[in-house]
Amino acid sequence: MEQATATVTRPRTVERLVQGRATSDGAGVKLTRVLTQDLQRRLDPFLMLDAFGSDSRDDYIGGFPDHPHRGFETITYMLEGRMRHRDSAGNEGLLSSGGVQWMTAGRGVIHSEMPEQEDGRMEGFQLWLNLPASDKLCPPWYRDIPGTEIPEWRSDGATVRVIAGHSHGVDGLVERPATQPLYLDLHLAAGTRVEQPLPDAHNAFVYVYRGQLRIGDEEVRPQRMAILANTPGSDGVAIEAGPEGARAILVAGRPLREPIAQYGPFVMNTNAEIFQAVEDFRAGRLA
Repeated sequence: MEQATATVTRPRTVERLVQGRATSDGAGVKLTRVLTQDLQRRLDPFLMLDAFGSDSRDDYIGGFPDHPHRGFETITYMLEGRMRHRDSAGNEGLLSSGGVQWMTAGRGVIHSEMPEQEDGRMEGFQLWLNLPASDKLCPPWYRDIPGTEIPEWRSDGATVRVIAGHSHGVDGLVERPATQPLYLDLHLAAGTRVEQPLPDAHNAFVYVYRGQLRIGDEEVRPQRMAILANTPGSDGVAIEAGPEGARAILVAGRPLREPIAQYGPFVMNTNAEIFQAVEDFRAGRLA
């Protein structure tokens, strides 16, 4: 068995396993909603996780035409495919295989995400990260991170891409002091074990998108999310790949512990703020 540097002495266990719900969004894009609205408080500061992946153009070709956001951030990680971003703040970028698009909607932005391919596979994730009340009306911000620029660390049998946060001496390219997000893409050969430190008060989950892995006594199969228990005194998580290897994302963050009011693409703290967001959108006052 291969093992990356051991750093965890009191690992977390799996609190429960979640199977995503098949749905569609945008102009008919088929996807699996893994982190649903009923899990927002449990997995605070994360609001939503969508997993998408298809070889059929009909499942994604409609894309996501112009739509608004306010009050949170979107992190889109493309495993395979090409997607073009345009927004009302004047940003434009091409998200391609292995790359990340990080967008802060803040006080408001209207954007589109449209496929820039006619066929072939399109696969990836979109994660919604909440903003603290003090930042919900901040100016919109956008960054494209090409796949070649995402930092990685390697050990025997393991390659870990650090999209955000810190892992084994490697720093991601985006930090958020309020929520301290960790976002890792784990590529593990059969039997490989990795350990990742986590503060015991941070909410965390693992989503397996290839193969199978084990966390403690729990087997986690493909297309399952393992919510990690917030055990007082725990110092991280230990993950071991199954006999066919595994690929998974590990996501964690510091909870905001603030009220959540959501209406579709608007996430604020009160219903009054939601009403204002809708009114501003209808009046053309989003950025």
